[in-house]
Amino acid sequence: MATDPIFLATAIEAALVAGRIQRQYFRTNLKVDKKGPIDLVTAADLEVEQYFRELVAERFPSHIVLGEEGAATAATEPPSRHRWIIDPVDGTTNFAHGLALFCVSIALEVDGHVELGVVYDPIASELFTAERGLGAWLNGARIRVSTCSQIIDALLCTGFPYSVRDQPANQIDAFTAFLRQSRAVRRLGSAALDLCYVAAGRFDGFWEMQLNPWDFAAGVLVVTEAGGHVSDYAGAPVKLASSQIVASNHPLHPALLDILAKAH
Repeated sequence: MATDPIFLATAIEAALVAGRIQRQYFRTNLKVDKKGPIDLVTAADLEVEQYFRELVAERFPSHIVLGEEGAATAATEPPSRHRWIIDPVDGTTNFAHGLALFCVSIALEVDGHVELGVVYDPIASELFTAERGLGAWLNGARIRVSTCSQIIDALLCTGFPYSVRDQPANQIDAFTAFLRQSRAVRRLGSAALDLCYVAAGRFDGFWEMQLNPWDFAAGVLVVTEAGGHVSDYAGAPVKLASSQIVASNHPLHPALLDILAKAH
């Protein structure tokens, strides 16, 4: 059942504004700070999230926001039926290095279920949208996952967590296993775009661990509404508390899970 149309309209409006902010900062003399040794934050991240928080507070005062840059304060917010989840710049490392692979990701959770998702890539001018039960769309055109059924024919993608330097074995073993058995594996640096590319049939499968809700909330719904399948590494349904994601077009899913189980 569709949510109130104003929610999707607000998410799309916010994503387009966020894209304009990102473009204004992109490939400029950008100040980059570190949240960890390789975990970056820029002025664009902070400005987009602040803008979005103010927009939600003005239009929907009873709603709360979970955002990457304000995640530490989320536990102090009062409960609400409606929770917006935003990654203001998904692919910050790419963004900070002038690499044009990044996006803004916005989802709305209602009573514990993600009901809409919007992912916008301002450089490619690609707007991915999905509402539960109403399909997935790219710039207004319906999208579907691929029909690939054999791993050897599959183009896959993944990402590495910020802890990869300290705990490389699991990630590298899985990457190597997929590299040996698939057509090719890519690592783009934006989980939200990876998921949307699975939804659009550009990738046939995706896996990643140690993700946060803002990394995947919107993208998982886009994949599901495009006819795909999403689970954790054990094959269980993904929840916002999950940290492992496997997304595929359905036919490949058992093989992806099997390879991951053997690699781990």
